Amino acid sequence: MTTATDVFTSAQVGDEQEFQVEDINRTQFVRYAGGGGDFNPIHHDQTFAEKAGLETVFGMGMFTAGVLSRVPAEWFGPESVKRYAVKFTSRIWPGDTLTCKGTVTKVYEVDGVPHVDLEVLALNQKGETLIQAESTCRPWSAS
Repeated sequence: MTTATDVFTSAQVGDEQEFQVEDINRTQFVRYAGGGGDFNPIHHDQTFAEKAGLETVFGMGMFTAGVLSRVPAEWFGPESVKRYAVKFTSRIWPGDTLTCKGTVTKVYEVDGVPHVDLEVLALNQKGETLIQAESTCRPWSAS
């Protein structure tokens, strides 16, 4: 039987997890705006985006960060994410394919509790980095 701590004790530096979300679209931006309260028209209004000198709308950085947070949450469990820090480096556009990747960079213990540090990246279909992130995970029962 696999236990919650097995994923931590079996983790090794260099282990990777990845998933893709294809064809990012405006509806996803609008749904995120509704949930997060970010109704800046640059994210949903084509006319506004064009007046701002853009070809089209673009997604909120926090939308991309939220999708990217699935890497540590699905790998180690959402309750085990102790830290998640992001740096925004580029925008996500309608039609993009988003690749979210995580790599274990450190496995260690703090007061006998296993911890795993991750480098987490959001990339578009061109391989451009949209977000660079770091995460620390530990079993949820640990303080």
